[in-house]
Amino acid sequence: MNAVPPQVPDESAHKALEMLRGLLTVGETLEAWALQHRLYALTHRRACIAATSGRFIALNRHLIGGYDSTDIRWQDLKETHIRAGIIAADLTLVAQASTDLNIASGGTRVYTFEGLVKDQAQAIYRICQQHDQIWREKRRVRELEELRARSGGVQLSGGYGASTAAAAAGDESDATRRLRQAREMLEAKLISDSEYESIKAKIISGL
Repeated sequence: MNAVPPQVPDESAHKALEMLRGLLTVGETLEAWALQHRLYALTHRRACIAATSGRFIALNRHLIGGYDSTDIRWQDLKETHIRAGIIAADLTLVAQASTDLNIASGGTRVYTFEGLVKDQAQAIYRICQQHDQIWREKRRVRELEELRARSGGVQLSGGYGASTAAAAAGDESDATRRLRQAREMLEAKLISDSEYESIKAKIISGL
């Protein structure tokens, strides 16, 4: 993700950008940022949002100085929606309220940012979608690992023969899931063709 921040159009935007940069942690990089269009901020200072290498940041600047910030970790992002008009766009993010990788746990929070400069908002949206895809895959892998761990702890009655047969079926099912997972990662462009073939060979060799 090598998005280039848009050009700073005025002094107000420059100050907002400096505020954003001041919030970055060591090693964190700014991938894109967006400012609210002037037409949508006649009675308040323009809102400013940013996508970094580790999170989404929103700044609500006060009229007489200072600001409130909102952070959304990429692993907490659940959905992103954009509604674009001729000159401006609205961006909506849905994030899980819990801090666990399991997206099903806890409630959700909804954030809407209206009247953003259109091309800037579109750049933020694309980055949100990329991070969303990556973390969806990570959560899916974790869910598979948790299911695998739970199934491994179940004791079946019926003696050694039944347990052995169940274990064999579990191994076969596990290999099938791993192959399907690798294929989905390839289709999502998370791994290359050569990496997919290597993973597939390892899974098959373990059968």
